[in-house]
This record gives sequence, C-alpha cells and structure tokens, in this order.
Amino acid sequence: MDLTAISIISGLIGLFYVVYLLMFVSSHKIKKERTRKITNLIHIGAMAYLKSQYTLLSIFVIIVAMILWIFSGWGMSLAFTIGAFLSAISGYLGMTTATSANGRTAETASVSIKKALKVAFSSGSVTGITVASLGLIGLGLTFGYLNAYMGIKASLESIIGFGFGASTVALFARVGGGIYTKAADVGADLVGKVETGIPEDDPRNPAVIADNVGDNVGDIAGMGADLFESYVDSIIAAMILGFYVIGYSGLSLPIKIASIGLLSSIIGTRLVKTKSSRIKDLLWGLRIGSISTILLTLIGTFFIMDLNLFLAVTIGCITGLLIGFSTEYYTSPNYSNTKFVAKAAKDGAGINVIAGLSVGMKSTIAPVLVVAAALLLATYVAGIYGVAIAAVGMLATLGITLSSDAYGPVADNAGGIAKMAGLGAKTRKKTDALDAIGNTTAAVSKGFAIGSAALTALALLIVFIQKTGLNASEFTIADPLIVAGLIIGAMMPFAFSSSIMESVGKTAEKIVEEVRRQFRKKKILKGKGKPDYERCVGIASKHAIKEMIYPGLLAIITPLLIGFLLGPKALAGLLMGATATGFVVAVFMANAGGSWDNAKKIIERGSYGGPGSAAHKSAVIGDTVGDPLKDSSGPSLNILIKLMSIIALVISSMI
Repeated sequence: MDLTAISIISGLIGLFYVVYLLMFVSSHKIKKERTRKITNLIHIGAMAYLKSQYTLLSIFVIIVAMILWIFSGWGMSLAFTIGAFLSAISGYLGMTTATSANGRTAETASVSIKKALKVAFSSGSVTGITVASLGLIGLGLTFGYLNAYMGIKASLESIIGFGFGASTVALFARVGGGIYTKAADVGADLVGKVETGIPEDDPRNPAVIADNVGDNVGDIAGMGADLFESYVDSIIAAMILGFYVIGYSGLSLPIKIASIGLLSSIIGTRLVKTKSSRIKDLLWGLRIGSISTILLTLIGTFFIMDLNLFLAVTIGCITGLLIGFSTEYYTSPNYSNTKFVAKAAKDGAGINVIAGLSVGMKSTIAPVLVVAAALLLATYVAGIYGVAIAAVGMLATLGITLSSDAYGPVADNAGGIAKMAGLGAKTRKKTDALDAIGNTTAAVSKGFAIGSAALTALALLIVFIQKTGLNASEFTIADPLIVAGLIIGAMMPFAFSSSIMESVGKTAEKIVEEVRRQFRKKKILKGKGKPDYERCVGIASKHAIKEMIYPGLLAIITPLLIGFLLGPKALAGLLMGATATGFVVAVFMANAGGSWDNAKKIIERGSYGGPGSAAHKSAVIGDTVGDPLKDSSGPSLNILIKLMSIIALVISSMI
C-alpha cells in the first residue's frame, strides 16, 4: 500500500472518530438560559475574531501563492495553498467545538465531575485528532497528486510549500491569538483583582468575556495551528531525507509512523477517565491516555522498520515524555519550585518576579540536555535520517498531546461560566479541579511543543544543508558569513519576542482604560448595571489583528533578506543561531510564566493570606508579567524557528 493510501485511510478513520466526538459533545444540552447566553457570547466573540483574522490571512495567502507560482512553479503554489487552508480549518473546527463545549462542561460538572471530564476532554480530542487527521490526509493527497504529474523528486521539492502554508497560518494564528488572550487577561486581572479587589471571572468585570474568548483563540486555534505545522514539517523533512538516504521506503516510513501514532491516539483518548474529583486522580486519568498512546505507538512501529530506526522513534517519544515531566516539575503547584515563587510573594511583587525569573532560567537546563542527548543518540543509531525520524516519533502522538492541551481552555471557560451563570459553589469547585489539571496539561503541552519545534527545526536545517550542497564540516567560527548569520539568528528571538510583548502591553492598556471607564459607573460594581462585554471583545480583536502584522512580517522577511543578500552559508548560520536561542528562550518564558500562574493559584487556595491579601496582589502582578511570556511570545518562538527553516528550504534553489 503506497503512502497516499495509508495517509488517507488513517486520516479518514480519525475524522470519523471526530464526528463521533462531536455528536457526543452535542448530546449534552445546555439547560439554563444564563449559561446558554454566556456561552453564546464567548462563541460569537471567538468566531468574530477568527473571521477577521482569516479574512486578512486569505489575502496574504493568495498573494504569496501567486508569487510562488511565478518563481517556484504551480506545484509549490498549490501545496502552499492547501497547507494554509487545512491549518486554518483545523483551528476553526477545534475552536467551534470548544466554544460550544465549555457551557456544557459547566452544567455537566454540577451533576458529575466524571462526566464533565469526559465532555471537556472529548472537545479537546476534536482538536487533537482533527489536526493529525487533516495533516495526514492533506500531505498524502497533495504528494500523490503532484507525484502523478511531476514525479517524485519534483514533488518533494513542491511539498515543502505545504509546510510553508501551514507555517504561515500558524505564525499569525499564534501571534494574533497570543496578543488577544494575554491583553484581555492582563486587563481583566489588573483592574479587577488588583485595583478593585473583585474575584476572578466576576460577571461585573467587563473584560471577563474577552478573557474567555482569548483562551480559545490563543490556546486552541493558536496551539492547534502551531502543532499542525510542527507535525507536517517533521513528516516533510523525514520524507525528503528518507528518500535521498534509503530510497522509496524512507519516503513512506514517516507517514506510516504518523498513521500508527494517530490510531494509537484515538485509543488513548478512550482510556482517559477518572473515579474521583481529587486532582491527583484527574491528572492520572489523563496520564493513562498519554502513556498508553506512546506504548501503542512503539509497539506498532516496532514491526515496520529495522532496529536502528525503531530506536530513533523511541528516542523521540522518550524526549517528549522527559520534557513534559521537566515542565511539570518546574510549573506544577505540587512541587518546590512553584511553592518557592508563591512564598516569595509574601515579600512583595518584586521578590515574586525575581523568584519566577530564577525558576524559569533554571528550568532550561533539563530540556536542553534532553534535546542535545536526543540529537546525539538519534544520529548515532540512524545517522542524519535518525534526527528526522526522532522528530516524527515525538510528534506521532500529537493526537493525544494536543487533546490534553485543548481540554484546558474548555475547563477554564467552564469555571468562568459556572461563576457568571451562578451554578453554585459546588459546581465551581469541580470546574476548578478540572481547570487545575488543565493548567498542568497546558504547561506540559507547551514544553512538548517547544521540544518538538527544536527537533523539527534541526531536521529542516539538515535538509537545507543537503539541498544547498553545503559541507557541514566546513562550518567554522572563522567564516564571517556563518558568524554573521549566527549572530543575527541569535538576536531574532529577542527582536521577535519584544515586538509581541510590546503589542500585548499596548492592547492591554486599551482594555485597562475601557474597564476603568465602565467601573466609574458605580452601578456596575454594585451589580446593578450591565457591563459592556462586547466593547472589550471588540478592542482585543481589533488590536490583536493589527498588532500581529509586524512580528509576522519580521519572521518572514529576515530569512529572505539574509538568503538573497548573504547566501546559503549565512542563512544556515541564521537558522542555527535562531534555533539555539529560540529553544532556550521559549523554555524559559513558558516555565517562568507557568510557575507565576500556579504560584498565584496556590495563594488563591488559601496560602499566605489567601485571595485579596498583599501576597495575592503581588502574585497577580507576577502572573501579569508571566502571561505574555508563556502564552504570547514563548509559544510564538516555536513557529519562528520552524518558519524561518521552511522559508530557507523554499528559496534554497534560488540562492
């Protein structure tokens, strides 16, 4: 059976399962009018944002597709368009489901936390399985069609466009969504919790709906597009290297690994369940699904390849697990690092910020050593092809990993809806337990995304070196072109992150001003007036769309300028510098932000004075610093290093 048939069959199985999940989620009807109204507000806000973003993106995609047709041929142009379209569809389906499942989860929690977990995780699974399924179907159909008209070698050149399209949509989805979600969150927290002293998700706060919308556009549509890009880019890199290293079997092997991983993920999602509302039991329920998926993937791949390549797949899977465990250790409220950050809040916001920075910096050590070891071991057991196969192995279980991540915003929204709809303290306690697990899975998924981005970027760099005929052994510190590219590449994550942080700050400032304006109407704070939620949603949407343009263009234009002005050596240096610093900075940002967030939650559960105390206000400020780090700049760096690598491949034959 050829790779096109394998990818289509496995992808269709995944989509049939997605239909089943959609029917299951839809079967839980929202009964209370207040719950339905709030759910609709979040859904309408999220869809309005997505419509505005996709309208702008569609114009950009059409322009780039025309340019590619002129300079690289119709094959790459077609592949680019399909990759962009499927990436956008993945985000749309995931977010549509999530924004209809959050209210259902809230009301189901009032009956049973076991059923609420099932609804929320089923919604998250729609995103996870859809991304993997559409990635496989899209790659299989596109390559099969191109191969029928162009032959294998020309098709492999053109299929790079598929990854470019996915990367382009992912970049703007991640950057725009990150700006939206954190600007709304920061605005809601600073005025609501710090200045006014009202609780989180209080219906009097005009920014709470925008905050809930942001969770979806950033952590579902954004993360979905991010991992769709990593998924297809890793497969494309392994297909190209495999064909040139071991022939046709190397071309189809990545598709087989990904197909086995998808089917294993489907089984893994069925194993996620819980018997109690204890956080430890809920977390273990999710872990059962993830560990089972990895084991099933390894068992399945053992029978389709030789031992060396199987070891490379195993290295990739273990790398993902270890990075996940490391992330949890540094961000979970159950471990000493985050407890240290929470305790520091007693002595003021400055000490809390310093503690979070130290934890974030320290947290980079383990992931860097793990990825370095994976690179060395994969190369030792299977050569340069082993690195690409390790990346595919790590991302083969994307279905379950992304399901766990997309579950988080649904649980978070459910808690907010339970509060705003007045579903009672018992229901809110159950949704808080689900949300606490969602915070952990989100942090672990961010670590997974960062680690997979590093391995994928390394695989793409190897393909670039092969395609341009560069001799890697001649890369020395004495070559000014390489050093120049290296230094510029090392700077890029900082320039890129700075522009996003600035955008979050400017957008948050607008929301803060609007919330303060509405709070000056005393009736709103007394609960007798209705806040204008739609106005905050509109501000966040308008400014996020506007502010995403500059960092997006920065990521696209820089490798083009370096490649055409300085040549392939400097461009290879750029990719190396950006990958090295981008990986480390992204880990630092994600873990520092995660630790600040959970430190705040430790205090909100009653420690060090509890909600409203001086320590709590300090922790909220620390969390405000960490929000754009972990949910805006940090995750966007994953896409930066992959997008620059894929652009380098697109122009490799022209420089």
